[in-house]
Amino acid sequence: MHPRIEDYALIGDEQTAALVGTDGSVDWLCLPRFDSAACFAKLLGDEDNGHWRIAPKGAEHCTRRAYRRDTLVLDTEWETGRGAIRVTDFMPQRDRAPDLVRVVEGLRGEVTVHSTLRLRFDYGSIVPWMRRTDGHRVAVAGPDAAWLRSEPEVPTWGHDYGTHSEFTVTAGQKVAFVLTWHPSHEPRPAQIDPYEALRHSVADWRAWAAHCRYDGPYRDAVVRSLITLKALTYKPTGGIVAAATTSLPEEPGGVRNWDYRYCWLRDSTLTLGALLAAGYLEEAEAWRDWLLRAVAGSPADLQIMYGLAGERRLPEFELPWLSGFDESTPVRIGNDAVNQLQLDVFGEVMDTLSLARKAGLPDKPQMWQLQRSLMRFLRTVWRQPDEGLWEVRGGRRHFVHSKVMVWVAADRAVRTLERHPELEGDLEEWRALREEVHREVCERGYDPGRGTFTQSYGSRELDAALLFIPRVGFLPPDDPRVLGTIDAVEKELTRGGLVRRYSTEDPVDGLPGSEGTFLVCSFWLADALHMTGRTEEAEELFARLVGLANDVGLLAEEYDPVAGRQLGNFPQAFSHIGLVHTALALFGDERAG
Repeated sequence: MHPRIEDYALIGDEQTAALVGTDGSVDWLCLPRFDSAACFAKLLGDEDNGHWRIAPKGAEHCTRRAYRRDTLVLDTEWETGRGAIRVTDFMPQRDRAPDLVRVVEGLRGEVTVHSTLRLRFDYGSIVPWMRRTDGHRVAVAGPDAAWLRSEPEVPTWGHDYGTHSEFTVTAGQKVAFVLTWHPSHEPRPAQIDPYEALRHSVADWRAWAAHCRYDGPYRDAVVRSLITLKALTYKPTGGIVAAATTSLPEEPGGVRNWDYRYCWLRDSTLTLGALLAAGYLEEAEAWRDWLLRAVAGSPADLQIMYGLAGERRLPEFELPWLSGFDESTPVRIGNDAVNQLQLDVFGEVMDTLSLARKAGLPDKPQMWQLQRSLMRFLRTVWRQPDEGLWEVRGGRRHFVHSKVMVWVAADRAVRTLERHPELEGDLEEWRALREEVHREVCERGYDPGRGTFTQSYGSRELDAALLFIPRVGFLPPDDPRVLGTIDAVEKELTRGGLVRRYSTEDPVDGLPGSEGTFLVCSFWLADALHMTGRTEEAEELFARLVGLANDVGLLAEEYDPVAGRQLGNFPQAFSHIGLVHTALALFGDERAG
């Protein structure tokens, strides 16, 4: 059977991440960054595309696994007829080179353990040259080099284009493996002490988690989500990737497979709000600063997404040698959505910077100048159709959510000037723009016969993003048009009680096939229910959504309520941001949001 997405757990060092399966196999790892080529790509192919499995000889799936409390250190245990072992997986905070550490420990009896390492650089396409040096194994191919060592040294040999180790542990015995990557033209990095690195990793993660200000119901789920967001942060720049993976399918066997290892502006306000509310000011400031650097330049060149350091060119191409997760092809690298016009990002940037200013984050001298430039440009383009929040590939439309976010941009500009009259700006012009956009959306984006806003002007279709209308202040929660829209979304877009983004029967996205329910949209519904006084229903929906996380608390992008499985890239920052935000809205005190 092919693994399910929820069979995986995440480990990482805040510059890249690996996925570890319930069978003890690391099936995905990109080095040295999240968006680098993978050296383990079995996740999107097979064993010949690279993986590293450590497990009792002859065993399959583990007996149990869990993160150590408030950390990203993963313990996986197997019970066998002859005894039990634990494998502890983590990636320590790197000094210069990334390390993947796997510690095998005997718990009971006597267990024979087998390790199979198949390094395949460039997304599983390149078999490296392997050699033995000073008792270690080194793999080299082109720009990549990786070293494997164990403490203590265990019998290791090459076979079938893989590196194998086999040894026996009894209760209390430990064997630590360390895999270290570096550019092949550079000297080998200094070796780390795996056991000291483990102690530091546990201590560092727990110290970080202790800063969480939220102390209400579902605290464990909130902390796990915050740790996941931290793990998806590219520490050198503060950028947060949407997910650690590419091309995990929205429909098994389908073509809706996208690369999410980049930073989306659409996530910015929600991310900043969640970090600020939970007490993580340093991370919030780093994310705000990444945003300012990324969008610097001409407003006409504003993109909806950027690379980890603010890179703008993310060309999309396919990898034909990979069979795809569960035979879902194509496998895509890069993302052509980077070239789309999405008007909502102007509102998201303005809202994010407004929130940062209100929260008291240290101001940046160029911040207001950038905001004024964005508003001048938005005034000239806001009437254009666009590809919208969901990055449709079926042609531009006048999406209602996009226009609402144009209103948000004008509203936040107006409110900033009203609070800070010392700033320069076109207050009356922005007020007029705010009123003009509001009037047009209510006239052209609302269906009075059905009592609901629609996905786009003149359409009868719905969109889960309409749930943002009360959230951003476009209309009050008790407005009949808001209540009607929430009811319509519940009636027409839910499947198994969970929310789809939109109907895939309409060719708006230009793609064949279907997709699962979108988890963050279900969190948005819970928020909307709470805002309109239906708090008990909101809490019930939230409890169900938390229950969809896998055994180690991770959520993908989507969920199939019929098959009962997660879908899409994993773990998904948007889903975990939704969980944190909704928990704070439902159960947080005044200090925590």
